Amino acid sequence: MSWEILLIIVIGIIGMVVQARLQSVFNKYSKVLFPRGLTGREVAERMLAENGITDVKVQPTNGNLTDNFNPTNKTISLSESVYNSNSIAAAAVAAHETGHAVQHARGYAPVKLRTAIVPFVSFSSRFAVWFVILGIILASSTGNLTLFWIGIGLIAASALFSLVTLPVELDASRRALAWLRDSQGLTGESYSQAKEALSWAARTYVVAALSAIATLIYYLGFARRN
Repeated sequence: MSWEILLIIVIGIIGMVVQARLQSVFNKYSKVLFPRGLTGREVAERMLAENGITDVKVQPTNGNLTDNFNPTNKTISLSESVYNSNSIAAAAVAAHETGHAVQHARGYAPVKLRTAIVPFVSFSSRFAVWFVILGIILASSTGNLTLFWIGIGLIAASALFSLVTLPVELDASRRALAWLRDSQGLTGESYSQAKEALSWAARTYVVAALSAIATLIYYLGFARRN
Protein backbone atom coordinates (compact mmCIF):
# COMPACT_ATOMS: atom_id res chain seq x y z
CA MET A 1 0.00 0.00 0.00
CA SER A 2 1.42 3.38 -1.02
CA TRP A 3 1.64 6.20 1.49
CA GLU A 4 -0.76 8.23 -0.63
CA ILE A 5 -3.51 5.59 -0.24
CA LEU A 6 -2.76 5.37 3.48
CA LEU A 7 -3.14 9.15 3.71
CA ILE A 8 -6.55 8.98 2.01
CA ILE A 9 -7.67 6.23 4.40
CA VAL A 10 -6.51 8.16 7.48
CA ILE A 11 -8.27 11.34 6.33
CA GLY A 12 -11.41 9.30 5.61
CA ILE A 13 -11.38 7.91 9.17
CA ILE A 14 -10.86 11.41 10.57
CA GLY A 15 -13.79 12.59 8.46
CA MET A 16 -16.07 9.92 9.94
CA VAL A 17 -14.99 10.85 13.47
CA VAL A 18 -15.61 14.57 12.82
CA GLN A 19 -19.02 13.87 11.26
CA ALA A 20 -20.02 11.70 14.22
CA ARG A 21 -18.86 14.35 16.68
CA LEU A 22 -20.76 17.06 14.78
CA GLN A 23 -23.94 15.00 14.96
CA SER A 24 -23.38 14.39 18.67
CA VAL A 25 -22.82 18.10 19.41
CA PHE A 26 -25.83 19.11 17.33
CA ASN A 27 -28.06 16.57 19.10
CA LYS A 28 -26.79 17.79 22.48
CA TYR A 29 -27.44 21.47 21.83
CA SER A 30 -30.73 20.75 20.08
CA LYS A 31 -32.03 20.12 23.58
CA VAL A 32 -30.74 23.45 24.94
CA LEU A 33 -33.17 26.37 24.62
CA PHE A 34 -31.99 29.49 22.78
CA PRO A 35 -32.25 32.27 25.44
CA ARG A 36 -34.37 34.51 23.20
CA GLY A 37 -36.68 31.60 22.31
CA LEU A 38 -36.50 32.29 18.57
CA THR A 39 -36.86 29.43 16.11
CA GLY A 40 -34.32 28.86 13.35
CA ARG A 41 -36.68 30.51 10.88
CA GLU A 42 -37.09 33.57 13.10
CA VAL A 43 -33.34 33.84 13.65
CA ALA A 44 -32.70 33.81 9.90
CA GLU A 45 -35.48 36.31 9.15
CA ARG A 46 -34.37 38.69 11.90
CA MET A 47 -30.71 38.54 10.88
CA LEU A 48 -31.68 39.22 7.25
CA ALA A 49 -33.82 42.20 8.27
CA GLU A 50 -31.12 43.69 10.49
CA ASN A 51 -28.66 43.47 7.62
CA GLY A 52 -31.08 45.20 5.25
CA ILE A 53 -31.61 42.10 3.08
CA THR A 54 -35.18 41.91 1.80
CA ASP A 55 -34.93 39.66 -1.27
CA VAL A 56 -33.98 36.38 0.43
CA LYS A 57 -36.66 33.85 1.41
CA VAL A 58 -36.39 31.40 4.32
CA GLN A 59 -37.94 28.00 3.70
CA PRO A 60 -37.95 24.48 5.23
CA THR A 61 -36.21 21.54 3.57
CA ASN A 62 -36.18 17.80 4.20
CA GLY A 63 -33.36 15.95 5.90
CA ASN A 64 -30.98 16.53 8.78
CA LEU A 65 -28.12 19.06 8.61
CA THR A 66 -29.12 19.77 5.00
CA ASP A 67 -29.26 23.51 5.63
CA ASN A 68 -27.96 25.74 2.86
CA PHE A 69 -28.12 29.13 1.17
CA ASN A 70 -28.79 29.16 -2.57
CA PRO A 71 -27.61 32.43 -4.15
CA THR A 72 -29.25 31.55 -7.47
CA ASN A 73 -32.83 31.70 -6.24
CA LYS A 74 -31.94 33.59 -3.03
CA THR A 75 -33.34 31.12 -0.55
CA ILE A 76 -32.15 29.94 2.84
CA SER A 77 -33.28 26.34 3.27
CA LEU A 78 -33.37 25.11 6.86
CA SER A 79 -33.69 21.42 7.74
CA GLU A 80 -36.57 20.05 9.78
CA SER A 81 -34.47 20.02 12.97
CA VAL A 82 -33.65 23.73 12.55
CA TYR A 83 -36.58 25.52 10.91
CA ASN A 84 -39.10 25.22 13.77
CA SER A 85 -36.66 24.54 16.61
CA ASN A 86 -35.83 27.18 19.22
CA SER A 87 -32.61 25.52 20.37
CA ILE A 88 -29.04 26.83 20.54
CA ALA A 89 -28.06 24.45 17.72
CA ALA A 90 -30.87 25.66 15.48
CA ALA A 91 -30.03 29.32 16.11
CA ALA A 92 -26.35 28.72 15.32
CA VAL A 93 -27.06 26.86 12.08
CA ALA A 94 -29.69 29.36 10.92
CA ALA A 95 -27.39 32.30 11.64
CA HIS A 96 -24.54 30.57 9.79
CA GLU A 97 -26.61 30.07 6.65
CA THR A 98 -27.83 33.66 6.89
CA GLY A 99 -24.17 34.64 7.15
CA HIS A 100 -23.77 33.31 3.61
CA ALA A 101 -26.63 35.54 2.45
CA VAL A 102 -24.90 38.51 4.09
CA GLN A 103 -21.65 37.59 2.32
CA HIS A 104 -23.39 37.70 -1.06
CA ALA A 105 -25.12 40.96 -0.24
CA ARG A 106 -21.80 42.52 0.81
CA GLY A 107 -19.82 41.17 -2.14
CA TYR A 108 -17.42 39.12 -0.03
CA ALA A 109 -14.46 38.37 -2.34
CA PRO A 110 -13.97 34.62 -1.63
CA VAL A 111 -17.69 34.09 -2.31
CA LYS A 112 -17.32 35.78 -5.70
CA LEU A 113 -14.38 33.51 -6.52
CA ARG A 114 -16.21 30.36 -5.42
CA THR A 115 -19.34 31.33 -7.35
CA ALA A 116 -17.26 31.97 -10.47
CA ILE A 117 -15.69 28.50 -10.45
CA VAL A 118 -18.81 26.52 -9.44
CA PRO A 119 -19.85 25.62 -13.04
CA PHE A 120 -16.36 24.36 -13.89
CA VAL A 121 -16.03 22.43 -10.62
CA SER A 122 -19.46 20.90 -11.14
CA PHE A 123 -18.14 19.48 -14.41
CA SER A 124 -14.77 18.43 -13.00
CA SER A 125 -16.21 16.58 -10.00
CA ARG A 126 -18.28 14.38 -12.32
CA PHE A 127 -15.78 13.67 -15.07
CA ALA A 128 -12.25 14.03 -13.63
CA VAL A 129 -11.79 10.33 -12.82
CA TRP A 130 -13.15 9.31 -16.23
CA PHE A 131 -10.57 11.54 -17.92
CA VAL A 132 -7.85 9.93 -15.81
CA ILE A 133 -9.01 6.38 -16.63
CA LEU A 134 -9.36 7.08 -20.36
CA GLY A 135 -6.03 8.89 -20.24
CA ILE A 136 -4.33 5.82 -18.77
CA ILE A 137 -5.86 3.60 -21.44
CA LEU A 138 -4.84 5.98 -24.21
CA ALA A 139 -1.33 6.39 -22.80
CA SER A 140 -0.80 2.64 -22.59
CA SER A 141 -1.64 2.21 -26.26
CA THR A 142 -0.34 5.40 -27.84
CA GLY A 143 1.86 7.06 -25.22
CA ASN A 144 -0.31 10.19 -25.39
CA LEU A 145 -0.83 11.62 -21.88
CA THR A 146 -3.08 14.54 -22.81
CA LEU A 147 -6.34 13.13 -21.43
CA PHE A 148 -4.61 11.93 -18.29
CA TRP A 149 -3.22 15.37 -17.47
CA ILE A 150 -6.57 16.98 -18.24
CA GLY A 151 -8.05 14.66 -15.61
CA ILE A 152 -5.33 15.66 -13.13
CA GLY A 153 -6.13 19.31 -13.84
CA LEU A 154 -9.83 18.71 -13.14
CA ILE A 155 -8.97 17.02 -9.84
CA ALA A 156 -6.75 19.99 -8.97
CA ALA A 157 -9.69 22.32 -9.68
CA SER A 158 -11.85 20.39 -7.20
CA ALA A 159 -9.09 20.68 -4.60
CA LEU A 160 -8.88 24.43 -5.24
CA PHE A 161 -12.64 24.73 -4.77
CA SER A 162 -12.41 22.98 -1.40
CA LEU A 163 -9.68 25.38 -0.32
CA VAL A 164 -11.66 28.43 -1.44
CA THR A 165 -14.68 27.11 0.46
CA LEU A 166 -12.81 27.16 3.78
CA PRO A 167 -12.61 30.96 4.28
CA VAL A 168 -16.21 31.29 3.06
CA GLU A 169 -17.49 28.88 5.70
CA LEU A 170 -15.30 30.26 8.48
CA ASP A 171 -16.40 33.82 7.71
CA ALA A 172 -20.08 32.81 7.70
CA SER A 173 -19.63 31.34 11.18
CA ARG A 174 -17.81 34.47 12.32
CA ARG A 175 -20.68 36.64 11.10
CA ALA A 176 -23.22 34.32 12.75
CA LEU A 177 -21.51 34.38 16.14
CA ALA A 178 -20.99 38.15 16.01
CA TRP A 179 -24.69 38.70 15.27
CA LEU A 180 -25.83 36.28 17.96
CA ARG A 181 -23.60 38.08 20.47
CA ASP A 182 -24.23 41.68 19.48
CA SER A 183 -27.87 41.55 18.40
CA GLN A 184 -29.26 38.72 20.53
CA GLY A 185 -27.09 39.21 23.59
CA LEU A 186 -25.74 35.66 23.50
CA THR A 187 -22.99 35.40 26.12
CA GLY A 188 -21.34 32.99 28.51
CA GLU A 189 -22.19 29.31 28.24
CA SER A 190 -24.82 29.83 25.53
CA TYR A 191 -22.31 31.62 23.31
CA SER A 192 -19.74 28.88 23.92
CA GLN A 193 -22.29 26.23 22.94
CA ALA A 194 -23.15 27.98 19.68
CA LYS A 195 -19.45 28.44 18.94
CA GLU A 196 -18.72 24.76 19.59
CA ALA A 197 -21.51 23.66 17.23
CA LEU A 198 -20.23 25.87 14.43
CA SER A 199 -16.60 24.88 15.09
CA TRP A 200 -17.37 21.21 14.52
CA ALA A 201 -19.29 22.08 11.38
CA ALA A 202 -16.25 24.00 10.12
CA ARG A 203 -14.04 20.96 10.74
CA THR A 204 -16.02 18.99 8.16
CA TYR A 205 -14.91 21.50 5.51
CA VAL A 206 -11.31 21.22 6.67
CA VAL A 207 -11.48 17.44 6.28
CA ALA A 208 -13.08 17.83 2.84
CA ALA A 209 -10.23 20.10 1.74
CA LEU A 210 -7.61 17.67 3.08
CA SER A 211 -9.35 14.79 1.31
CA ALA A 212 -9.35 16.68 -2.01
CA ILE A 213 -5.65 17.50 -1.63
CA ALA A 214 -4.83 13.89 -0.69
CA THR A 215 -6.65 12.66 -3.81
CA LEU A 216 -4.63 15.04 -5.97
CA ILE A 217 -1.40 13.87 -4.31
CA TYR A 218 -2.37 10.24 -4.99
CA TYR A 219 -2.85 10.81 -8.72
CA LEU A 220 0.32 12.86 -8.99
CA GLY A 221 2.16 10.03 -7.26
CA PHE A 222 0.60 7.55 -9.65
CA ALA A 223 1.81 9.65 -12.57
CA ARG A 224 5.31 9.82 -11.15
CA ARG A 225 5.53 6.04 -10.61
CA ASN A 226 4.12 5.16 -14.00
